Amino acid sequence: MTLHKGASPSDRKQSGHPVNPFYGEADPVAGMETAPPRHALPDGPVSPHTAYQFVHDELMLDGNSRLNLATFVTTWMEPQAGVLMAECRDKNMIDKDEYPRTAELEKRCVAMLADLWHAPDPAAAVGCSTTGSSEACMLAGMALKRRWMQSNQDRYPGQARPNLIMGANVQVCWEKFCNFWEVEARLVPMEGDRFHLDAASAAALCDENTIGVVAILGSTFDGSYEPVAEICAALDEVHREHGWDVPVHVDGASGAMIAPFLDPELVWDFRLPRVASINTSGHKYGLVYPGVGWALWRDTEALPEELVFRVNYLGGDMPTFALNFSRPGAQVVAQYYTFLRLGRAGFRAVQQATRDVARSMAERIGALDDFRLLTEGDQLPVFAFTTADHVTAFDVFDVSRRMKERGWLIPAYTFPENREDLSVLRVVCRNGFSLDLADLFLSDLESLLPELRDQPGPMERPESVATAFHH
Repeated sequence: MTLHKGASPSDRKQSGHPVNPFYGEADPVAGMETAPPRHALPDGPVSPHTAYQFVHDELMLDGNSRLNLATFVTTWMEPQAGVLMAECRDKNMIDKDEYPRTAELEKRCVAMLADLWHAPDPAAAVGCSTTGSSEACMLAGMALKRRWMQSNQDRYPGQARPNLIMGANVQVCWEKFCNFWEVEARLVPMEGDRFHLDAASAAALCDENTIGVVAILGSTFDGSYEPVAEICAALDEVHREHGWDVPVHVDGASGAMIAPFLDPELVWDFRLPRVASINTSGHKYGLVYPGVGWALWRDTEALPEELVFRVNYLGGDMPTFALNFSRPGAQVVAQYYTFLRLGRAGFRAVQQATRDVARSMAERIGALDDFRLLTEGDQLPVFAFTTADHVTAFDVFDVSRRMKERGWLIPAYTFPENREDLSVLRVVCRNGFSLDLADLFLSDLESLLPELRDQPGPMERPESVATAFHH
């Protein structure tokens, strides 16, 4: 949640700007009052057309979401999905008694994901929809901490402080979880060309107070998978040597909807007994508009019953495990539509096409003498690259800024502590970003290079822009 300051007194007194009487209203001599103030409620109403036009015109200054190569979030769905979402936007997802069919579709989605992720008994797996992966990660972290608390009642909260092990490349929601729920975040730093968590480092940080290890299936920094099976094997050894039975949560915000279809031989999910829970973002490679996520636990033992609330709400007894309460059912319905619409073969075709675009773009950028690839888009359809060692006239921030002038949104950022010397550009390919659009992107990039090469050096930039880009 972004925090905003309130309006200043001068803002509240602002009378607004004149309305164009010919562009807005059919009658050119009507509606010639000034526009309402921006930071305080207007004194009275305006017509729906006028309200629409004011908001519409402001939003025209946003970037084009189809050209946004920064975000993982879905930017296109079929019209039929949009119609279903419109039909369900007034349904409160939390009110399962009043909207039992919407609740049934949520239940079916959980069952489909349990089957997709090889739960030992899909019927015994438990899960829920969330507003996104951030909430899903919070729920998974809460379950890990509560299971550890139950096993250490003689030491907690008196002497023991719980800790959670993860790579420094984790999404910021995990740092929030540790802050909000008073868990020590043990971050494994990047080292050399290793940009994510490795098994040996994870095992080395474990102790009797470790509530779990977070393994990321698809790092937001470079699109690479973390070695989940190797991490689990190292934790098996820790269990044998020390008796510490450390569970693993797989943050599959993106990769959990890629690997099952494109990398079926990769063992990362509930096939590994140490994997207790998995999350994903339906609104990323689940191909649904924001915001919907999913959290699943392999069985009821992995999700302590005391965390599940049973509420008599709006006419029925309802079990719930969530940080949010009221929210629209539209995105859950859209997720079920997408599962039904595509099936396994359809998802495989869509995700393969997206990976093909990413690998093609990475190969062509890597062939340019000005850049060096860090990843190639062969895991997530995401790749990162930086300027070649001999390039001194410009940096990645210059490239990002100049491409933005052409309408392309491509993030430039520095890596975390221990590799802060490395600044990169990252390209996220999504459904709807075609080879034709990729050609246009490469054409614009190549056309800018002669100007960038002629610069005397990288442009100055405020230090605040050189930060990691996480979403």
